[in-house]
Amino acid sequence: MNDSSLIADRFYAATRAGLPVDFLNLLSNLLRHPSVVGAEHSFFRVLQRELEERGATVTWYEGLLVAQRGNAERLFLSAHIDRHGLICTGPNEFQYAAFVAGARSDLLGNSVDEQLMRKIVDRFSGEQVYAYEPWSGAYRGKGAIREAHICEFRNNLIFTLEGMDHLVAGTPVAFLDNLRVTDEALIGQLDNVLTAAVLVYLFELGFEGTAFFTAQEEAGKSWRYLLEWFRRFGGSTNQLIVVDTSPFPTFEAASQQQLVLRNQDANAGFSAPLTRVLAGLCAELGVVTQYKDEYVKQNNQELKNKGLDPMSLGSTEMGRIIKASNGLVDGTTLQIPTSGYHTMSETAPLAAVAAFIEVLKRLSCGPQTDKA
Repeated sequence: MNDSSLIADRFYAATRAGLPVDFLNLLSNLLRHPSVVGAEHSFFRVLQRELEERGATVTWYEGLLVAQRGNAERLFLSAHIDRHGLICTGPNEFQYAAFVAGARSDLLGNSVDEQLMRKIVDRFSGEQVYAYEPWSGAYRGKGAIREAHICEFRNNLIFTLEGMDHLVAGTPVAFLDNLRVTDEALIGQLDNVLTAAVLVYLFELGFEGTAFFTAQEEAGKSWRYLLEWFRRFGGSTNQLIVVDTSPFPTFEAASQQQLVLRNQDANAGFSAPLTRVLAGLCAELGVVTQYKDEYVKQNNQELKNKGLDPMSLGSTEMGRIIKASNGLVDGTTLQIPTSGYHTMSETAPLAAVAAFIEVLKRLSCGPQTDKA
């Protein structure tokens, strides 16, 4: 059996669901390259190679990689590329990288919510990890998470690792991961390498437009890099579609829809005309959608009836840039529903991933879409 047959056999269930083997191979490869929040440079190098091999012109900026081909203003898509991990902050001391990158500590009066820390503290016990040099991606050793605790003096989350006492402060530590495929889903640390891989794959299909790959979204900073680019190179108005995963409490809940749209998040209202374009395209293709803000509001009513605290509408990259741009940038989101959010077993239904690729392929590689 040749290599291509082995790959096809490994991804048999996924290919039956409509996922191309070339895409699955690309995703599997990207998932093995680290991209810890605040230490994404080495992953940008990997993306640059993959994109240029597919005919894209690639430009680097601080916190942002821009890939373009053909009519660059035809369509603007954006995906963040950072994933959760740890950062060495002292001798045999490690902290959650997103908290460090976001400068979230009591020193600045912007401490991490205690409820969030308690939610994370036991999430990664026993996970295998490896360290790398942030610019080149060079391997710096492997180990495992022994335990995590909340430091009462710094009100921050501290991790203890095995086999990592040789590392110096500033070294990123990624979770060891591989793509797993079942009859129903893709599984791994998918946020947000999954949708970033789709944007790379679109260039293989003939994409014309601009694709952005942003750093430090998990630290709440990525929108700044995007807005800076649009202020320098954008038109008087710019329409952007941000792609990502969207969390649901269970796999069954995530499977109730194939794709997730939004009218708004906690920061701003999204472009209604562009959202209607996506909704219409989904309807044309027979793709089942859910509006996440409506889902949250409905759940909040049920929580209110039970006397429980409401859920937040969420704070997205799209909402942040709309709020801060004063009309320069507008847009909407398209998301893949998942369960197990921000864990090593985030799970995306195969049907959702296939629908996501099909909608973006039709949008970006088909006839020009009228700008809303």
